[in-house]
Amino acid sequence: MWLFLGFVSALFLGFYDVFKKTSLQGNAVIPVLFSSIVISSAYLLPFYLLSLSVPSFSTSVFYVPGIDFRTHLLLILKALIVLTSWLFAYFAIKHLPITIASPIKATQPVWVVVGGLLIFNEKLSFYQSIGVGITLFSFLLLSVAGKKDGFSIRNNKWIWFIILATFTGALSGLYDKFLLKHIHPMSVLVFYTFYQAIIMGAITLLLWFPTRKTTTHFQFRWSIGFISLFLMMADFTYFYALSLPDSMISIIGTVRRSGVIVPFLYGALVMKDKNLKLKVIDLIGLVIGMVFLYLGS
Repeated sequence: MWLFLGFVSALFLGFYDVFKKTSLQGNAVIPVLFSSIVISSAYLLPFYLLSLSVPSFSTSVFYVPGIDFRTHLLLILKALIVLTSWLFAYFAIKHLPITIASPIKATQPVWVVVGGLLIFNEKLSFYQSIGVGITLFSFLLLSVAGKKDGFSIRNNKWIWFIILATFTGALSGLYDKFLLKHIHPMSVLVFYTFYQAIIMGAITLLLWFPTRKTTTHFQFRWSIGFISLFLMMADFTYFYALSLPDSMISIIGTVRRSGVIVPFLYGALVMKDKNLKLKVIDLIGLVIGMVFLYLGS
């Protein structure tokens, strides 16, 4: 069941990446991110209110249990980690071809496995070692593809932004493994989203609002609502999968990033990104690496 939910989350995450790219083209990054988080909070608010006011709702899979002060602090930290990753990722996705940004972000499971090795004292099997090696090699090949598009890994800050987004996203995944052992998945999803809205609101007021007339203008687009919708569905299935007995973050994290195929196809067929042959080879390498990680797990 948890593996199936991992594949469902991957599909939703792929469409989430596509709508991010659509929303960010020629648009201000910070208010796009803030708007999507506010809409996500609006999606989740009815479940929280029902959990508070309707006793029979406690039997629902969407029930939101209350949490103590310490757990609130843990979820504020979760919100800060995720927002850091998203800010780097949103700026990178705005300025990079989606066929470069999404595959780099898709290497995140490798760093989750490495983090599990270093932090949780997990051991890499033979297949996992092969998977890490293949994926890292494919990651390096992406820098070659980026150079052909005029994006060098050494001197292009947007490449480094997506790399930083990938590492902080991996940190978030490892933190999820810790949180979901102790906290109900709906509580994690609802409260950390609410805290994101508060933090991102402050960032928007302090950083974007004073300079809004001299920087890229913000235009609200229908696709922003779909960012929120697909992210909520991806996160719910992901958190629920992690909360199930015997679920493994190494497998779920790997499977979840296989959704990179969706934005890659979008970039190739709709955005007409360049140098697709080399990028396809890189993508195949990433997929093979993930398969070995899956087999080894």
